[in-house]
Amino acid sequence: MIEILHNQTTIASFIKDNRNLIIDYKNFDIKNSISLSLPNTQKIYLYDYKFPPFLESFLPEGYLYEIFKNILSKEYGKVDDYLIFSLLSSNIKSRVEFKSSLQNSVEFPVLDIDEILVNDTNDTFSSLLQTFLNKNAISGVQPKTIALLKEKEKLDTKEYIIKTWGDEYFDLALNEYFCLKAVQNAGVKIANIQLSKNNKFLIVEKFTLKSDGSFYGFEEILSLMDKNKDSKYDGSYEQIAKIIYGYTTNKKESMIAFYKTVVMNYLLKNGDAHLKNFGLLFDDDFKNIFYSPVYDVVNTVVYIHKDKPALMLEGKKLWYSKDTLIKFGQTSCLLTLSEAKEYYQECFEALCWGIVQLEKYLLKNPDFKIGKMMLDSWKLSMKEVTVKELDNDTIRTWKNY
Repeated sequence: MIEILHNQTTIASFIKDNRNLIIDYKNFDIKNSISLSLPNTQKIYLYDYKFPPFLESFLPEGYLYEIFKNILSKEYGKVDDYLIFSLLSSNIKSRVEFKSSLQNSVEFPVLDIDEILVNDTNDTFSSLLQTFLNKNAISGVQPKTIALLKEKEKLDTKEYIIKTWGDEYFDLALNEYFCLKAVQNAGVKIANIQLSKNNKFLIVEKFTLKSDGSFYGFEEILSLMDKNKDSKYDGSYEQIAKIIYGYTTNKKESMIAFYKTVVMNYLLKNGDAHLKNFGLLFDDDFKNIFYSPVYDVVNTVVYIHKDKPALMLEGKKLWYSKDTLIKFGQTSCLLTLSEAKEYYQECFEALCWGIVQLEKYLLKNPDFKIGKMMLDSWKLSMKEVTVKELDNDTIRTWKNY
């Protein structure tokens, strides 16, 4: 059994029987709700052969999931999501916490962020992964690990996500860095990021920790739609807009930020902006609910040349042009025509800014092959035409890089 706690008080239990997963509330007070999608308004939440979407957002995926599966299969035989969650949950630090009958919480060392930024080698990543393995309740398929880090001159310790990459997604850290900085230039808040000395790591500060040591609640759009991770590409940007409008308390500000995020994903050619890559933050009492900082923005067409947008817009997965994106701002994000045009233009100017920054970087680092490909695809976005996928001439050019 797993106890779910809020403010150090048990509010629910999470248990598994032969076929069901059950969340059983013990403490009836709406402020003790686990999340936006699990309000404390009914005693039992029953899931038949399905992991609760909100709790699934803490489960590792891809690279990390396979590591846990290989480690645990020898000891436990059959490995499932409940077992992995049971072993990780006691080390999750968030608005709600967990106490597992299988694993007590562990004291982890605190490392110097400056040393990690300088020593960004494969050996360093392997060491970090081994050190913080039982803390890795994070989703996403690329190689990553949580680490507890602090700066030498500061006393506060924070959780960071350290992302790296393998040969199939070469220079992914640098790719994401340039993309997120372009989003930031469009006037959208992003997660705090730092690029390591040799561009091997992108170090991302978790944005749920408040300055007073308490936590914002956070929930992915996927969970708010009551969907599991195998459905993260099943949906539309119009549906996300409805969810954000329905939940947020600062609706106008959140809708503008979401609109700009969608536009930037199209301009930057991010084909992986799926339902897990949008989320909401909320205060402990649920009185303030707002769009989260932006994270996980990458130019994907440089790796998957025929890639398309992750979700539908107007019922299709196309790289839409200016007119369609402005229309989306009006019909789904509740902007006036002049507002949609203004915010689109801010995004377009941010794309131009990103192109200039990338060109400057390439002058000093001409071997950044992925950067050259990013530059080509971003210049195609400047033409503001709708395309199904990148043209063959561009792809043939990339083969010569």
